[in-house]
Amino acid sequence: MDSFIFSINATVPIFAIMILGNIFKCIGIIDDHFASAANRFVFKVCLPCLVFLDLAGTDIRHHFDVKYVGFCFVATLFSILSVWIVAKLTLKDKHSVGAFVQGSYRSSAAILGVAFIQNIYGNSGMAPLMIIGSVPLYNIFAVIVLTFESGHTDADSSANIRKAFINILKNPIIIGIVLGLIASFINLPLPGIVSKSINNLAVMTSPLALISIGASFEGRKALAKLKPTFAASFMKLLGWAAIFLPIAAFSGFRDQELIALLIMLASPCTPAAYIMAKNMDGDDILASSIVVATTLLSSVTLTFWIFLLRLLSLIS
Repeated sequence: MDSFIFSINATVPIFAIMILGNIFKCIGIIDDHFASAANRFVFKVCLPCLVFLDLAGTDIRHHFDVKYVGFCFVATLFSILSVWIVAKLTLKDKHSVGAFVQGSYRSSAAILGVAFIQNIYGNSGMAPLMIIGSVPLYNIFAVIVLTFESGHTDADSSANIRKAFINILKNPIIIGIVLGLIASFINLPLPGIVSKSINNLAVMTSPLALISIGASFEGRKALAKLKPTFAASFMKLLGWAAIFLPIAAFSGFRDQELIALLIMLASPCTPAAYIMAKNMDGDDILASSIVVATTLLSSVTLTFWIFLLRLLSLIS
């Protein structure tokens, strides 16, 4: 029951902010121009600040666990590549491939992960290492997938590869990741005024992104994408966890290690997936639908996974 209550407390406020964003638009407090500007601001400023602080605040050199980070990396890479292949073969609307792939693998690792583990164990535990092993791949492949599946690709494959490489280099989130990793490796001390200023921008990420999703959400168009929405939601909340949690347990991971992996594998799709789809000519309707659906359903699915792990004495 405690797990269910925490899951509700963690996910319902997120869903509520999306609803408020829709209400604010309906009553004229915000409009499409605000939502579009908020998307750009989150993509270019807030999200890079968030990932920078998450990584810069991790002492990688002293707490690095090769086996654990390697597992996170391999599981994430397998998830991305396999769902991309399946999506290209099965989705009729090729413009939806990028958003579908993102929605199927991309978790709220940085936003929800730390809070979830702190609630259970009182500290962030293995979350920073999970973030190192997964979040860079999340963003690099999001850029690659959205570049190749945007519908504006060149017939010349080398031109597409070059375009993807350029998009990776100039992507604000990737820049934030690189700077965060550098700051962590050299143990860069941030002056209080700098740290607080960056943090003030970082904490705006979720509220602005969620309000923008709510304001931009188009119910009628979303209904036309129910099948891909629920297929992606199934893989995000149940599929990957069913595949990789048994392997993780067999590999000897327990307690905080498994909870961090659970967040990586089965937490709701991050609002950043919508932000990137919107800013890179992806299917933002499908992206927002997946964020809404996974957020709404995750309070039940996360509780199920925690109950199962406790029942099997894999976490305490």
